[in-house]
Order: sequence, then structure tokens, then C-alpha cells
Amino acid sequence: MKLYTYFRSSAAYRVRIALSLKGIGYQSIPIHLVKNGGEQHSEAYKALNPAELVPAIEAEGEILRQSIAIIEYLDEVYPEPSLIPGSALERSRIRAFSQDIACDIHPLNNLRVLQYLERNLNCDAASKTAWYHHWLGMGFQALEKTLESSSEGSGFCFGDTPTMADCCLVPQVYNALRFDFDVSGFRNIMRVYERCMEVEAFMNASPESQSDSQ
Repeated sequence: MKLYTYFRSSAAYRVRIALSLKGIGYQSIPIHLVKNGGEQHSEAYKALNPAELVPAIEAEGEILRQSIAIIEYLDEVYPEPSLIPGSALERSRIRAFSQDIACDIHPLNNLRVLQYLERNLNCDAASKTAWYHHWLGMGFQALEKTLESSSEGSGFCFGDTPTMADCCLVPQVYNALRFDFDVSGFRNIMRVYERCMEVEAFMNASPESQSDSQ
């Protein structure tokens, strides 16, 4: 299995966590999102992923893309430990929380959006940060409210073992800290984040642990 990744990509980070939790070996192929104008825009990579985004995984002779779809594929092919466990209702809650991050928070703050704000709309650093903090704050308020009931008394987002929800939450918190977002008002989010970072699989998947880390 080959993972096309970038050490700071939160979407790739999600998949690395899932692979690590499941103990699946893979070959890491770094795609630098900034160097040389962004290696994701090269003709060679576009042939693999026309969306020009990471991550992508090569498995069973096919190229799989979109982090949530990749994690669900991994959970079906390598069912233990399950990252989407429980009843149909419980699985729906895990998926919804994951999509709150992957569909509603992250797309507004990913690299290509921030680059567009700077290059095309002439936003300065302060304006970009204000944009980032605004959308992150709105998203974190919703996540925090969800975790008040779902994770109280448990270690992770939904129960006592990591799920896809934790795979998505940790990279988003990492980015929040990197961009100096005030997390002091999000007790439940930070409690889950700190619990996850005690787990070796999460530490091994962290940006600082990757071969392309800078």
C-alpha cells in the first residue's frame, strides 16, 4: 500500500492515524504542497488524483482518494480494530462528527483557500488569521457541544476506544494550535485531544514524526 501524503496536511494526517491504529504497513510518498509551486499540481500527480489534493492511497491496484472514504475503506478491509463501531445509530454519529470537520471546518481553512485569500483577494496575514479563527471557532463550538454528551466520562470522542471521529479531531486541533487559536474555552475537545496524544498510534502519525517533516 502506498500513501501519497504531506506531513502538515490534516486530511493525510487523518489517514495516517487510521493506518497506525490498525497497524497497517504502508509506503509513504511525500507530495510537498508548497515546494515548486506545489507538487500536487504536477502532471504526474494529477494523473493519479485529478483533484490535485492529498491524501491518495494506492491499494489493490487502484487509487483511492478523499480521507473519509479511505478510512471507511480501511475499516471494511481491515475490520479490527473498528473505527466506526456500534449500532447503525452509533455509527451515524461517528460519521456525522467526522464530516463536521472534514466537510464544514477544514475546507474553509485548507491551504488552497488561504493561498487564494492572499494571492487573489490581497488579504494580509492578519485578515487570513481572522478568517481562519472565525470559521474554526464556529466549528469548534458545535463539536464541543456534541462532546458534552457523547464523550463525558469516556476517553475518546465516542467511547473508550478511538474512532474515525478522533482521527479527524486530532489534526484539526493540531492546526488550531499551530495557528494560535485560543482553545481555552473548549474543555471537552482538548480533553479528547490530550487523551489521543497519549496513544502511540497518534504520536506515530503526527507531522513531526514524518519523513518529510520540516
